[in-house]
Amino acid sequence: MIADREAPCDRTVLLAAAYLHDLVNLPKSHPDRAKASLLSAEKSTPLLRDLGLRADQIDATCHAIIAHSFSANIPPETLEAKILQDADRIEALGAIGLARCFAVSGALSRPLFHFEDPFSVSRPRDDQTYAVDHFAEKLLRLPATMQTAAGRELANERAGVLRRYLEDLATELDVPVSGW
Repeated sequence: MIADREAPCDRTVLLAAAYLHDLVNLPKSHPDRAKASLLSAEKSTPLLRDLGLRADQIDATCHAIIAHSFSANIPPETLEAKILQDADRIEALGAIGLARCFAVSGALSRPLFHFEDPFSVSRPRDDQTYAVDHFAEKLLRLPATMQTAAGRELANERAGVLRRYLEDLATELDVPVSGW
């Protein structure tokens, strides 16, 4: 969707990067998590050669794979890398992102929220402990990190899903959502 709305890009590079960006997928709690995109790019290189991509396409694909990662913190330099990074971050938003956040938190045995202060009104946010804190610490900040106009638009729409969920949660808990 993003590529269709942005300037023409190398669809071969974009498609290859999209398929291979998580070839090495380390758990969120793994100490080498920030290196996963680099490891994915390294492991992708022989596959891309075998598929017949040119050297410049392989380099561009590997750059997109490396730059897509939030934790790697590498700026995307090409349109393909910007599109992939936006798409990957958009996946953390909306209904899918909501489900992923809770699935990961459950797998890591993290509670949904702090029982006494679910929206961190009088305590520091701790998204390594509470799933709901992750919304303010990372997820709701993602729209501002989008690299493309189409990505920003989609991210803002999907962040609205998360905000509505938080409002509904606050209503059910009978507490205010403060500062989010």
